[in-house]
Amino acid sequence: MRTAFAKSMLLPIDEILPELLGSLSTFSNVVLHAPPGAGKTTRVPLALLDLIPAEAGRIIMLEPRRLAALSAAKWMSQTLGEEMGGKIGYSIRFDSKLSAATRIEVMTEGILTRKIQDDPILEGVAVVIFDEFHERSIHADLGLALCLEMQRLVRPDLKILVMSATLDSAAIAKLLGDAPVISSPGRSFPVEEIYLENQTHGALHLRAADAVARALSETAGDLLVFLPGAGEIRSTAALLRNSIPAEKGISVHQLYGDLPFDQQQSAILPGKERKVVLATNIAETSLTIEGVRVVIDSGLSRRLRHDQASGLNRLITTRESRSSAEQRKGRAGRVAPGICYRLYSRHTFSAMTPHTSPEILETDLAPLMLELAAWGTTDPNELLWLDPPPEASTAVAAKLLFELEAVDQSGKITASGKKMARLPLHPRLAGMLLQAGKIGCIAVGCDLAALLSERDIVQRTQSGDRNTARVDLPERLELLRKWRLNGRADAVIDIAAVKVVVRVADQLLRFFSASPAKTNAEPEQIKRLLLTAYPDRVARLRDPEGNRYLLSSGRGAIQKAVTGVRNAEFVIALHVNAGEQGECEIHQAVSISEELLRSELGEKIEEKKNISWDAKEGRVVAVKEEHIGAIKLSSKTLVPSPDDVVPLLLTAVRESSLKLLTLDEPLRQLQGRILLLRSVLMSEFWPDFSDAGLLESLDKWLAPHIFKFRTASELEKLDISSLLTASFDYRSKQALDELAPTHLIVPSGSRVRIDYTAGEQPVLPVKLQELFGLGETPAVAGGRVKLLLHLLSPAGRPIQVTQDLKGFWDGSYHQVKKELKGRYPKHPWPDDPWSAQPTRRVKNPKVKSG
Repeated sequence: MRTAFAKSMLLPIDEILPELLGSLSTFSNVVLHAPPGAGKTTRVPLALLDLIPAEAGRIIMLEPRRLAALSAAKWMSQTLGEEMGGKIGYSIRFDSKLSAATRIEVMTEGILTRKIQDDPILEGVAVVIFDEFHERSIHADLGLALCLEMQRLVRPDLKILVMSATLDSAAIAKLLGDAPVISSPGRSFPVEEIYLENQTHGALHLRAADAVARALSETAGDLLVFLPGAGEIRSTAALLRNSIPAEKGISVHQLYGDLPFDQQQSAILPGKERKVVLATNIAETSLTIEGVRVVIDSGLSRRLRHDQASGLNRLITTRESRSSAEQRKGRAGRVAPGICYRLYSRHTFSAMTPHTSPEILETDLAPLMLELAAWGTTDPNELLWLDPPPEASTAVAAKLLFELEAVDQSGKITASGKKMARLPLHPRLAGMLLQAGKIGCIAVGCDLAALLSERDIVQRTQSGDRNTARVDLPERLELLRKWRLNGRADAVIDIAAVKVVVRVADQLLRFFSASPAKTNAEPEQIKRLLLTAYPDRVARLRDPEGNRYLLSSGRGAIQKAVTGVRNAEFVIALHVNAGEQGECEIHQAVSISEELLRSELGEKIEEKKNISWDAKEGRVVAVKEEHIGAIKLSSKTLVPSPDDVVPLLLTAVRESSLKLLTLDEPLRQLQGRILLLRSVLMSEFWPDFSDAGLLESLDKWLAPHIFKFRTASELEKLDISSLLTASFDYRSKQALDELAPTHLIVPSGSRVRIDYTAGEQPVLPVKLQELFGLGETPAVAGGRVKLLLHLLSPAGRPIQVTQDLKGFWDGSYHQVKKELKGRYPKHPWPDDPWSAQPTRRVKNPKVKSG
């Protein structure tokens, strides 16, 4: 290999290769830290050929992206003077070039997971290299976790090399069992930073185009412009193509993941013209673009973030991290001194987060959880992670996998789940293909999976919008079928995209040994398949405007006009964005009938009895409802059982603080009598009939009497006093009447009611003429509590309140007599009340009044 290196330009990584090879010969795991441009991707695997004999096994190197994998394989093959597929091969999704002679296999990270699942001991593999690990893709984290588990259990001879440009080397070294860290100094030229602080406002594509124009006039060399996404790239490219004269010899290239491979290659390979490359973060570290001397950084990136609350993904534009900003800047200093124009201020740079958050903390974990289930673990914490997957996200993913029937209730993989894990698709689409096989439309299923997983085949307008308002998913299927039949493109078709979709669909068909569909897909077939993939995305219309829906998850959603579906009662929401706040946004949907929904998801429909108290109507409302998730399908009135109704009524009474009952005077009197005995006798023999006590014991005294009740009016008619009194046995009733009688026979013979509701002391309101001759104040509670006498005038008005009747006769009576005798001459006012005959009448002929 040294001969091969000698034929090419020396790179910084060459200086530390002997140390790296020595460490790998001694240790199982090694960490290599090398900045971008050091040459680690193309040099290290080739150097390992001197250390790892062919009989020991292959060297596998993982790359985060297909373009990076293909570029690395190509460069190493050229270094050896060979064609790809010889000593150097590659494996990417739906494509590979390998042979028996292959010693180094460059693959994308997801391919390693599939390889490990197929061969849990990685037979014939000696070394696994994780390149660009600092990008922290979920596939790299999972692949490393599985390799470490394999190394611990069955492959102690397997060597692991983690290579990174900016990773926290100490943390990864600790994860790898205190592995040695080898550092390469790298080689970079100084890069001047220019903050375009006066260009921080306005549309991004306009600011980017202005910065490109300035850089072209002030600098030499190719330009690399970092923009957050494909939309901004296309808009900026359109501006530049209109503003840069053809005779200037400047070419504008786009570089993002959805582009056809030949266009991506054109962007990174050297050319005769000065290049302006408009790229996403795909060009930060894993690709080398020859000739770049100028970087223009927007400071933004676009990331797919999983919203745990809704279980949906949300594509957000966010500030890049400082480490990413430095990576982008470094691209200008690979071959000579360069310049980095930043479309933001120094203050913005300082406020950036230090590092980019790992994908495992933000994305949909359903694919990862399915892989773990296939590996045989239901608990991610059983493996070693640099950052463990969040519990909330794994719970959401596990719930989806259960709905897809990929795992059982305990989280163990099912037979269907094992088949789904073997397909290079999201579990949703993998499950859909299994269903397609069952119902005899596998070709339709493969086309659907390709359309849903790959770049949209509907081309964009000049403004960047898709012509989607009149092209729904079934129509896309038809466009795809026509393309296959005659190779002619409809006006709305993106030819490059449809070629990719056809290639992916054909690869999937080969999995099932099937042929492409030649006839139109049946609409019912399409919808049945989509219901299999998206059982949690059923939505029902909830307003007359025709664009507001309720998802089965319980989230509200607004259907965008681009879906092409209007006023459908039920839809499957295929593309849903969680939105910045509030309701979700449905960007792609297919209408379905309730009949189809019931036939396909019948086992997910739950019958619920909804029995509630309607406080406004004052009655129990009982209905039997059918639900699929949060969506109500039907509602019928039912006759509830007493066991359902009584708890509701008790709760309603409790929440009303007894106001639903008639709290009349007899009840209040009874409460006063009992309260008096409880407080005076200090005995728990007497129940607590206070309002608080009654509320606490509703189930004991009220529940037995309301089994047939349904309304507030029925509750109002209850005689609560009688209900409570009826709970006493004969002896208790006798004791109550004796100790706290409701009435008292006074000297006149009248039976006068005692008022127990006036306060702590019971009151006896009685005309004073009826008490003549009585000296002892009457008492209750076995003589322990004197009654508070309200002595009344002949007109029934209180003229004295006292508990000292004797004192009244001897004292204030005479003043009362003087004041009232003239006013009530027909009533007796004796000079000596002690000897007077008590009376209810107006005159007493036996006694002369004085």
